[in-house]
Amino acid sequence: MPTVHFRGRDIDCSEGAILRDVLLDVGESPHNGRASLFNCRGLGTCGTCAVEIDGEPHSRNARERWRLDFPPHDTEDGLRLACQVSVTQDLTVRKHDGFWGQHVETIPEDG
Repeated sequence: MPTVHFRGRDIDCSEGAILRDVLLDVGESPHNGRASLFNCRGLGTCGTCAVEIDGEPHSRNARERWRLDFPPHDTEDGLRLACQVSVTQDLTVRKHDGFWGQHVETIPEDG
């Protein structure tokens, strides 16, 4: 059973669970501010659930590559879309500042 480490919490989940769902199921959010209200609900089109991941999740799928390839995101930042990541092993997840979580140059308050 993989564990997701997020904002000081250890969250156990089923192998293959979608990261966005894992976080939401325990009252956490992969979104910042109003993005929790205005998002694509897991379709991979808005980019507001972008997070930094330590660990080795599966490769990006076509939808994730597409969305992270245009502003405000940059594929060089290494962010992942929580709605497109299947949890298959332990992961440490950090949400950065900005509506889309795109400010990777800032250190998250509670990574």
